[in-house]
Amino acid sequence: MKNSIYLSIACLLFAACGGGGGDDTEVTPPATNTAPTVPVLAAPADNKLCLDNNVSFQWNASTDAQKDVIVYQIQIAKDNGFAQIVSTLENSSLSTSSLALDKNTAYYWRVKATDSKGLSSAYSSTFKFYTAGTAVVNHLPFAPTLVQPAVNSKLAVTTADLSWIGSDVDTADQLTYDVFLDIVNPPVKKVGDNIKANTLNVTLESTKQYYWRVVVKDNQGGETVGQIWKFQTN
Repeated sequence: MKNSIYLSIACLLFAACGGGGGDDTEVTPPATNTAPTVPVLAAPADNKLCLDNNVSFQWNASTDAQKDVIVYQIQIAKDNGFAQIVSTLENSSLSTSSLALDKNTAYYWRVKATDSKGLSSAYSSTFKFYTAGTAVVNHLPFAPTLVQPAVNSKLAVTTADLSWIGSDVDTADQLTYDVFLDIVNPPVKKVGDNIKANTLNVTLESTKQYYWRVVVKDNQGGETVGQIWKFQTN
């Protein structure tokens, strides 16, 4: 009898400590959102001189572990601290964007990626580039055209006027001339320096073979060396 009572009590204690015997449902914690990877800049390359001021920005696309939609923010500034930001572009899921910028200016740019849950990557490294200014095109003057004395002519004088015609397709340019006259070929003796006229009077010696040429220069640094002409004195 006592043994039966003890057995009943033991069973009750085991049932009380057994924890209810029902199936517990395991709860899975929500996945942690992570930021997209940092974009890698591609173009314009660092230290690039952009000949066109309509600049196309390109970078390698970021990845997102949760495959969230990514939006890129592109910052363009005139200083590498981005205190002078000239434009901030938002680009959805694309890794390229274009912008017209001032010419003859240094710029800095960087990109960051933000996922649809609002978590952003760090900014990319900073690249710098320079937009070229408006090109100044200067055309060289044309070679001078001989007026007088005629090639291989014979002069019976002690002085003569050397004359030529100078011209330039850049009609606003101002032309000046250096004139070389000598009894050696090519002539090395300069008898006229930066003259504006198209005629120069020179003193000659008798019974000599003379060689002469004209160098025409414009006020933009352009220079054209003319051909060698010759004449004789009696």
